[in-house]
Amino acid sequence: MSNSQSPTGNPGVVGLAGFGLTTMVLQFHNVGWCGVGPIVALAFVFGGLAQLIAGFQEFKCGNNFGYSAFVSYGAFWIALGIIFILNQFHIYQSDTKDIGWFLVAWTMYTFIMWIPAMKIHGAMAVTFSLLLVGFILLDLAHFGYPDMTKVAGYELMLCALSAWYMMAHTIFLQVFGRDVLPVGKAWI
Repeated sequence: MSNSQSPTGNPGVVGLAGFGLTTMVLQFHNVGWCGVGPIVALAFVFGGLAQLIAGFQEFKCGNNFGYSAFVSYGAFWIALGIIFILNQFHIYQSDTKDIGWFLVAWTMYTFIMWIPAMKIHGAMAVTFSLLLVGFILLDLAHFGYPDMTKVAGYELMLCALSAWYMMAHTIFLQVFGRDVLPVGKAWI
């Protein structure tokens, strides 16, 4: 009987996929390409539930960064989906400033996560830098500069692509057995 354990999957690939795809579709809405229906569905299932599951699996792997990021942003998506539904049915409606304060709190959390992201590798630093800038742009959009929504939309599309790049890096590394998509050195 062998003491070796069979390899396990990396939960980050699902968390990054859910984050990237849900972020991308929300930005399609922010630039005016689609309505909120697909966002609400994704917020509950892929951005929300799938990221929560990935985060709980990161906990089992001992990865506090992944645990915090995936569970927290999964909860973000579920909360945003609830806000959209409550507004649609005129229950506990959130106006622009209410959503702005919601986003400000997430900007602060993202700032905290941005610091260790810079220590992980370049792609993680880029992703969290883009996310932080995107939240700041959305904050501005909700507090008097509505044109920033479209700017944030295009900028956060880059963030979504960056998350997918990290997902692809991890999958390609395992499938091809070599570093096809390098993630770069840590910034700090």
